[in-house]
Amino acid sequence: MLEVDQLSCRRGPRLLFAGLSFSLEAGELLHLRGTNGSGKTSLLRIIAGLARAEAGHVRWRGHDTRDAPEDYRAEMLYQGHAVALKDEFSALENLQLSCMLAGDTADAPAACDALQRVGLKGRWDLPVRVLSQGQRRRASLARLWLTQRKLWLLDEPLASLDVAAIGELQARLDAHLADGGSVLLTTHQPLATPTAPRALDLDLAAQRA
Repeated sequence: MLEVDQLSCRRGPRLLFAGLSFSLEAGELLHLRGTNGSGKTSLLRIIAGLARAEAGHVRWRGHDTRDAPEDYRAEMLYQGHAVALKDEFSALENLQLSCMLAGDTADAPAACDALQRVGLKGRWDLPVRVLSQGQRRRASLARLWLTQRKLWLLDEPLASLDVAAIGELQARLDAHLADGGSVLLTTHQPLATPTAPRALDLDLAAQRA
């Protein structure tokens, strides 16, 4: 489904990685590893189409993602490390807004159910500014319970989550993989995904020229 072919990335004078190639098929998860500054976020942003590579190609279903970006974006969900929420909006309003901007449908009952699943029952109508960091992260991740997109690109999704929330997220990842989805993520925390037929690891530290 996803193919990364001879990808190179430079930030200023610094080469983050070069000649990077891998593929990710339906039902597979790739855990992207590397020290801070090794290029994990840059790689995710390049694959998401939010940044340009110095060289190489990203293909989805055999086609270069730059040739039909709208079709690619319709099947891809990118969740950045920063929690992109409006402080004056409630968790429910933020969730519905993010879905609307992405062209997805999320009525109030479905959005409330998603927020309940991530542990925000009774808090979804509160302004985001009063929520803890962990609760804000949960509100952001609730989108995963509403999307039907096949490729998920997740940058540090476990950050600020407690044990219960991590368990809920892992269960959602398992369900997505079992349904033929693919996941590429970064995390410094242990992650178990027992239903993935092939769980891959990639260390960017080994990709520098």
